[in-house]
Amino acid sequence: MDFKPTVTMLAVVVVFAVMNTLTKMAFNEGMHTTVLIVLRQLTATLFLAPIAYFRERKTRPKLTTKIFVYLFFSALLGASLTQWLFFLGLRYTTATFACAFINMTPMFTFLLALPFKVERLDVSTGSGAAKLTGTAVGLAGALVLALYQGPSLTSYHSSAAASAGGGARRWAVGSAALLGGSASWSLWFILQSKIGTKYPALYSGTAWMSFLSFLQMAAIGIATEKMTFHVWVVATRLQVVTVLFVGIAGSGLGFLAMSWCVERRGPVFTTAFMPLVQIVAAGINVIALHEQLHLGSVVGAALVVVGLYFVLWGKSNETRTKELCPPSDPKIVVEEHASGAETV
Repeated sequence: MDFKPTVTMLAVVVVFAVMNTLTKMAFNEGMHTTVLIVLRQLTATLFLAPIAYFRERKTRPKLTTKIFVYLFFSALLGASLTQWLFFLGLRYTTATFACAFINMTPMFTFLLALPFKVERLDVSTGSGAAKLTGTAVGLAGALVLALYQGPSLTSYHSSAAASAGGGARRWAVGSAALLGGSASWSLWFILQSKIGTKYPALYSGTAWMSFLSFLQMAAIGIATEKMTFHVWVVATRLQVVTVLFVGIAGSGLGFLAMSWCVERRGPVFTTAFMPLVQIVAAGINVIALHEQLHLGSVVGAALVVVGLYFVLWGKSNETRTKELCPPSDPKIVVEEHASGAETV
């Protein structure tokens, strides 16, 4: 049995958990959200561009205006807007709380895929019932996360923890931002299903997405930060490490590792590891950042994870059913229509 994809995804989980913790620590030092995203996307672009050039220089399709528009909105939804909303939510809540919303992305994607006819739902089957149940349970968990904190399960009272949970209004704004970020990321997955067929150059498309996101967020940063020079200076060693780590390990190596796992074992296998990010992040953040761990976060996160695995089980079972019962040969259907024969 090949354990390489499993080991690779476990490494990705640790990278993402550490990335979220470093980001929260950089924010606590006063680093601006927009500045971090701009520098992260620039780092990811410089890392991915040479790989994309040498790996796909003979197979890369022509970049047409239509494909460029697709890539522009891919960058806007998947990189710029998703990161900005997620980091805003991270600033106003805690890293553990923010990680829980990552687990909602597959369920949001499923809901958004229905009107776009990318996904089908047949509640009369076990797979359809599991997907619907999982979505409902996951959304219930999201409501618990957003609306109920409950008693603290830890005894930490550090300034970082106090600032993270500083006020019901900040917590509500952070929750809304995280919900918006998950929805934006889900829309990106829907868009990617079209880009993958129109521009099947994985590394080049990602490099373009990182570069366009860098330009988008740089324009927003210049407009909102009022050209104050000191805001754009990476002032501490922690901030330098954070920028390099989230750019290279998070956007660069992390993406390449997940893409490799998707090719080897499929998207369901790869996505199933995402809930572990929250569990690892919770352990790191309680120890390193002395974050308060509330009962509401534990209950809500548990519901989100349970709902996610219902959805994943439904998708996996649906895929196996299609493989065992493939549709009729389209050539036969075409020939029957051409001859005027009736088809069932």
